[in-house]
Amino acid sequence: MGVVSFGSSRTSNVLYIYNWAEYIPTEVYKEFEEEYGVRIVEDIYSTNEELFTKLKAGGDGYDIVIPSADYYEIMIKENMLEKIDKSEISTFSNIDTSILEKLQDFDPNNEYGVPYVIGPTIIAVNTKYVTDFPEDFSIYEREDLRGKMTLLDDMREVMTSALAIEGHLQTTANEEHIAAAAERIKIWKRNIAKFDSESFGKGFANGDFWVVHGYIDNILRELDEEGLENTKFILPKVGGTAYIDSMVILKTAPNKDLAHKFIEFIHRPEIYGVIADYLDAPSLNVEARKHMETTPTFSIEDLESAQILRDINESLNLQNEYWQEILLSN
Repeated sequence: MGVVSFGSSRTSNVLYIYNWAEYIPTEVYKEFEEEYGVRIVEDIYSTNEELFTKLKAGGDGYDIVIPSADYYEIMIKENMLEKIDKSEISTFSNIDTSILEKLQDFDPNNEYGVPYVIGPTIIAVNTKYVTDFPEDFSIYEREDLRGKMTLLDDMREVMTSALAIEGHLQTTANEEHIAAAAERIKIWKRNIAKFDSESFGKGFANGDFWVVHGYIDNILRELDEEGLENTKFILPKVGGTAYIDSMVILKTAPNKDLAHKFIEFIHRPEIYGVIADYLDAPSLNVEARKHMETTPTFSIEDLESAQILRDINESLNLQNEYWQEILLSN
């Protein structure tokens, strides 16, 4: 396909994306640039909070961002998102309807976002050093593993899991429920080396930590063949969480037409197959499953019972208070 013109403004041939690190393969960016005769500029964030804070502080100029479901929900409520023109995305029909349904609690007609990836938040165990272990969060109660474990430095992830173990929903505003979850996390904290959302993959791969809580693609990226053979990935049946990150177009986006073209491109089956292989993710693009060269560690069916994080506006401040108490506890 030849070069496509998207207007006459000076940035009409540049797509600005604010994204997680190493989330879209470089080859996919290059192929899009070559096909459409444009350039992609990508900035990186490490947390949804960082993304949201920058945008609310006036970080305009981005076309596409890829928030997780809870911040996708918040951004809808904050009137930050442009409606997706599905007539401009011929590949939208490739997306598994079961994934679209998971987002319809807050976006009933899937008008504001297009799912990019679904994946689990897992516990990884180095079976070279840990040979007998429970396949759930009770592993963090093991005093014999003290100093060799990490939990995500993410209040929402950790608190949601602890609340579920206590028998409560992530959206509860009942202080007794939240206090009970916090007490459980304090027990876990005594046995971990640290809360870590940045380097858990590297720390696990080099043997500094034997049990880590995190995202599977961050860990796989660091493991060699021997390390992979000695790794058990656990998605706890109780307290397990999963994420759906979606591509959304900002209301202030300078290049909405080009943004739609990019989203359409991502969900071409042959392109999305490359992405799913790269991320070791179950393909939420049905047609792309035929193009994948690997079998993901977890299937979409495996993630059925895992909670997708939601906006917890009513209890966010209360949960944050208890989280700060956890961080300061011995």
